[in-house]
Amino acid sequence: MPIRRALLSVSDKSGLVEFARELAKRDVALLSTGGTFKALAAAGIPVETVESYTGSPEVMDGRVKTLHPKVHGALLAREGTDDSDLERIGARLIDLVVVNLYPFEQTLSKSDAEFDELIENIDIGGPSMLRSAAKNHSRVTVVCDPADYPSVLAEFAESGGTSLGTRRRLAAKVFAHTAAYDGAIGGWLSAQGEADGWPRSITLPLEKGYGLRYGENPHQAAAFYRERGAENGCLARAESLGSGAKELSFNNLVDAEAALDAVRELNNDLAMRPAPSSSSTPAPAASRWAPLSPTPIAARVTQMP
Repeated sequence: MPIRRALLSVSDKSGLVEFARELAKRDVALLSTGGTFKALAAAGIPVETVESYTGSPEVMDGRVKTLHPKVHGALLAREGTDDSDLERIGARLIDLVVVNLYPFEQTLSKSDAEFDELIENIDIGGPSMLRSAAKNHSRVTVVCDPADYPSVLAEFAESGGTSLGTRRRLAAKVFAHTAAYDGAIGGWLSAQGEADGWPRSITLPLEKGYGLRYGENPHQAAAFYRERGAENGCLARAESLGSGAKELSFNNLVDAEAALDAVRELNNDLAMRPAPSSSSTPAPAASRWAPLSPTPIAARVTQMP
């Protein structure tokens, strides 16, 4: 599917200018908003504001920018089916959407984050555009992760567009991303006002780490899933050295977690020992260790028929 017009509106601007410059070199018309527009214009890349395209200004300090029929109609339109409606509202097809969201989860992780700050970091227009584009992935390419820029550009340079397989993969990634984003917001908001401080519901977004050799038993298929945003220094972030050869099994992971727990206990025990009285004596090794944070294993075992 060819890419003729793209809409870019990102919070994380990693790789943005380079990506947009390559699109512009291939005569892709660019639309953008706010800070993204400023970054592209400052880099000398031809770009039109969404405000100019829709004829509607950004309002409410940027709360409403892209919630407009000329944006979502251009994303959801089925070429050859909805042409008359597009003409009626004066919209032009958008073939590529590049959006990443306000950093709600990063803001939530701050110890001093205020309620109003968190509310303002709930993205509305971004998820709406992502979902519209992902729903219509039969025509529209949608990118929510800067890590996908190189592969999209490579395919575009080779064929002038993207394949259905690529668009479907990216659309699936978008729906998983927006679900996790909404889950984080829902978990935080549902805990507000609760006497015990615990949320009424929790959505745990898990991402596939790698396939396992087998599950608890050799006849079971299994894969290792890690919690999104898991901290370093835990099993979820460990690298599997069996990739492409002899992968771990579910039982290997259980054993590894037990070993890691034993190391944590040893670390905690040594850290509680009194410091040596002589300043010439080296400090216990434990005082030089970084504490290991407990992290759950996430593994799904599927019973084979």
